[in-house]
Amino acid sequence: MRLTAIEEGHLRNGMPGTIGIAAVFPGEPFDPARVRTRVQERWGALERMSLVPVPPAGPSAVYGHRWSSARPFDPADHVAVTDQDVDSLFADGVARTLPAGRPPWRLLVTRHPTAAGEQAVVLLAHHALLDGRSLETLFRLLMDDAAPPRPPAPVEGTRQRPSVGLATVGRELRRIGVPGQPVPPSSGGGPGPSVAVVRIDPQVMRAARRQPAGGRGATLNELLLSTYAGALRACHGPLRSWPKGPTPLYATVPVDLRTRYDAQRLGNGVTALRIALPVDLDSPVARLRACQDQVAEFEHRCEAHRAILPALQGAARTVPWLAGVMARRLARPELTTSLCTAFKWRDNPSHLDGRPLARVVPLPQLSPPGTANLCLVHTADAYTLTVVSHLRTGDAELIGAAVVRELEAVAEGGAPAARAVEGLRMS
Repeated sequence: MRLTAIEEGHLRNGMPGTIGIAAVFPGEPFDPARVRTRVQERWGALERMSLVPVPPAGPSAVYGHRWSSARPFDPADHVAVTDQDVDSLFADGVARTLPAGRPPWRLLVTRHPTAAGEQAVVLLAHHALLDGRSLETLFRLLMDDAAPPRPPAPVEGTRQRPSVGLATVGRELRRIGVPGQPVPPSSGGGPGPSVAVVRIDPQVMRAARRQPAGGRGATLNELLLSTYAGALRACHGPLRSWPKGPTPLYATVPVDLRTRYDAQRLGNGVTALRIALPVDLDSPVARLRACQDQVAEFEHRCEAHRAILPALQGAARTVPWLAGVMARRLARPELTTSLCTAFKWRDNPSHLDGRPLARVVPLPQLSPPGTANLCLVHTADAYTLTVVSHLRTGDAELIGAAVVRELEAVAEGGAPAARAVEGLRMS
């Protein structure tokens, strides 16, 4: 079975391609044997979890990779115990490629508690095999009260998609290809990966989500985009002071194209929508409104992507080297500068082996130098932000702290951002 163009691109973009998710629980370390049994029960029949990418026998430009099924499914090959904590697992994971010759995923059970006395189960996978929504789906299937996967609905059960005009498609293609500028690094040192996991005060988040005053309230994605824009302004000043002047900085938002008929389908089922971050707006609330206006267009823009993607994937599948060219181009920091995504864990309460899920910690992928990727997850009453940067060492921590200060400014109704992030300038 040949890889899709998106999957082929994730293998050919020159990056390690590891993404992940950690589920954190109170109590003693989990029994690895019980975790392996649960994995066998819940994941053993999932074909996707046994796939191995096999390099082409001939020239890769002609043939591309294919999926081969590694059977029988043996959870002992994938579920391991680790002495590392979540932070160090993430720091190592983003910079290393998972071992070749086996299905590219691992489930790690931590042995030592966090500072809060919690234990974690961490899933790492190559992006060619699974996207972020797939990681979430897999963890839901592990929970004690998880419902079994539903088979996809027949074609006649799906709804008709609205038609999309050529002008709409053209505008979206221009959005995809217009270059922006990379994230400026802090002063000193060379580029290197860094990861920061930041816990956000739920009271601050609840207050921020009620902004703008008198409006409908803000979604997690809107808040993440607007506070990241404010964090960049606080760290580097308005765009006119950046290396490329007023050229916009674009954030890329992954949007799931799955429907309720195939919501649990594993693999890569998302597209990416670019928006220009409102770095130059002075007010935190004004930045939030600007992001809300752009996010409001997402549903219409997704229809353009549904129209575009089959043709692009068909062409890249026919000519595999095209997938590599597209992937390497889109991986350039001026085109995919910052992946920003947010989601809520809706199955609350969730339990694993009788223990309640305390929080979910995401791990975005590492992109080339000049980029920073952010993911925010809401679990019960916990909000966790992970920043993966490829700038100067330590810049992930600075960006995460600046985003938190911006959230506090939004929660206060738009207090001056410069005061809120005093001392956090990166250059």
